[in-house]
Amino acid sequence: MNFSSLGLSEYLLEAIKKARYEEPYPIQIKAIPAILNRKDVLGIAPTGSGKTASYVLPILELLIKKEVTKSRSVRVLVVVPTRELATQVDTVIKGLSEFLPRSIKTMAVFGGVSINPQMLNLFGTEILVATPGRLLDLVSKNSVQISDIEILVLDEADKVLNLGFRDEVEEIFALLPKKRQNILFSATTEDSLKSLIAKLLHNPVTIEVEQETITPDLISQSAYLVSQEKKGPLLRYLIEKENWNQVLVFTSSIRAADNLTVKLKKNGIDAQAFHGDKSQGARTDALTKFKAGKLRVLVATDLASRGIDIKFLPFVVNYELPRSPKDYIHRIGRTGRAGTPGQAISLICEEDRHHFKVIQKKMGRWVDLIDSGNFDL
Repeated sequence: MNFSSLGLSEYLLEAIKKARYEEPYPIQIKAIPAILNRKDVLGIAPTGSGKTASYVLPILELLIKKEVTKSRSVRVLVVVPTRELATQVDTVIKGLSEFLPRSIKTMAVFGGVSINPQMLNLFGTEILVATPGRLLDLVSKNSVQISDIEILVLDEADKVLNLGFRDEVEEIFALLPKKRQNILFSATTEDSLKSLIAKLLHNPVTIEVEQETITPDLISQSAYLVSQEKKGPLLRYLIEKENWNQVLVFTSSIRAADNLTVKLKKNGIDAQAFHGDKSQGARTDALTKFKAGKLRVLVATDLASRGIDIKFLPFVVNYELPRSPKDYIHRIGRTGRAGTPGQAISLICEEDRHHFKVIQKKMGRWVDLIDSGNFDL
């Protein structure tokens, strides 16, 4: 199966070629024709399954056949849970729009930055990617109208609800026209979603991609038994001795991320922290540098474990274990992508051993525990 058989125009096929998409993912094979046929779609798919392009491509195909209308009324609304995902989706749309026969204005709006530039720039936007709170702020200021949208996309719906946006989402739905196409993507089908799915979708085409219940074979896992006070020295030792040049390190709290970043910098290792207390500018700067290979270590909380696609990332380190096995899978799943092998390393204190056993059992794979006492730290 190739993209040319999915009903996409030559303009999009050229953009696909430039983006180096070799062949469609399973979700794209099913979702693209369904969306082109104006069907509602329910996609159950984990991060990294190609879901963003699965709705962006057919939406662009549908829009290029329409005339340009300059107003504050958007045609397509994409609701996402986080600033990072909003920026990522906006980037994908802009990239795949490069060769279209007409310009389609797209924009990402989110909190944490000044609302005024967003208000001024919204006029003429056809595709709006938005977090719930900022969208409602803009609607209340009459900067954008969503009463005439033709297509609604709710991306990472489970995370939208888990982050406490249910009331905002319900408020957004009340402002939308009754007649529209609805597309919903989620990594899970947890109970809290079922009423939302029933309310939002009408006879949807349901597409389910196998979840990340086991670790991808491309990820080589290892774990080191280490005392709490030796974690920092061990991490620095591994980074320098093994010459790791691009490492994503996960901590369990903002404070731990900041403290570790300071210690790495003091020891001459280029590092930046990435978490919810950082300004949007600081987060964007850190992620851009890291993706470009200009930052050696990105120290992140679980904010970064979902929704951020870093291709060819060689190393992920669990400086502290996450609370759930599912979060562990999401974390280490940032490496071993795009057909490229990766390594996931966990630093385990004595008090973490039982929790790590639970994670391994749930994952269905056992990881050898290496005693760090033999290293010269």
